[in-house]
Amino acid sequence: MSTALFTHPAAEAHLVPMGHPEQVARYAAVISALEGLGLDRFEAPLAEDAEVLRCHPERYLDRLRQAQPDQGLRGLDADTHISPGSLEAALRAVGGACAAVDAVLAGEARNAFLAMRPPGHHAERETAMGFCLFGTAAIAAKRALDRHGLDRVAVLDFDVHHGNGTQDLLWDEPRAFFASTHQMPLYPGSGAASERGAHGQIMNVPLPPGSDGGQARVAWDAILDRCRKFDPQLVMVSAGFDSHRDDPLAQLQWDEADFAAITRSICEMAAECRAPVVSCLEGGYDLAALGRSVRAHVEVLMEAGE
Repeated sequence: MSTALFTHPAAEAHLVPMGHPEQVARYAAVISALEGLGLDRFEAPLAEDAEVLRCHPERYLDRLRQAQPDQGLRGLDADTHISPGSLEAALRAVGGACAAVDAVLAGEARNAFLAMRPPGHHAERETAMGFCLFGTAAIAAKRALDRHGLDRVAVLDFDVHHGNGTQDLLWDEPRAFFASTHQMPLYPGSGAASERGAHGQIMNVPLPPGSDGGQARVAWDAILDRCRKFDPQLVMVSAGFDSHRDDPLAQLQWDEADFAAITRSICEMAAECRAPVVSCLEGGYDLAALGRSVRAHVEVLMEAGE
């Protein structure tokens, strides 16, 4: 068994306005960075509507289909846009995450990385926002709980922005532990330590602007201590790389070594709990830093899968 890569070129069909940070070139930067690693590569399938409906109501999916233009772009809000290829890309992101969950739970891969765009962790139950259309990681976590009968799934988010969408979608789910580090203050403004979920199963650790990887590692040690007590049977990772010091959208000072160290700590905790890991790409908007950071992250996943 090794690390599985789930991806699809439809990720390049989700178009955004000129100068938008969540640009099409992000996909090429990620795929190029992973070349030569010997990953087992799989096509991300289209998710069926039933998968999306685990977290989003049918009226929301209908609204997105009605909003998708035949040509050009349409803004859903100031930051989030939809183009003729957007729904296929977003549905393949969901489908890829679900297929990755199926693969690791079947023992067909030790762990997996989903390289798709648009990202997902800002999409709330009925709101597309923060470049995101569907709550990819949350939907995959719900599939593991409902389809595979798991009792405990952890979703761990180290994107620089708080995963408000994941939190919203899992707020009332006692079988899911959600934890996030993120810069505060910063978009979307949520993620205070006081936000603990309906069952006390949510843990937010906001970090001040300018904080470095050392502070991040301390925060993640605390999160993973709590996660061990939860004893997850599957670990989902929302892997955003915009905490990098070179990223244009925030002011944290992490580097590739920090992403590798945090990933290693997550994998060690997961191994102690005998839980496979599925990681989903979220943010990261400096192309060079994104590529280096993704490679460092996936190399650790591969080491953990040996």
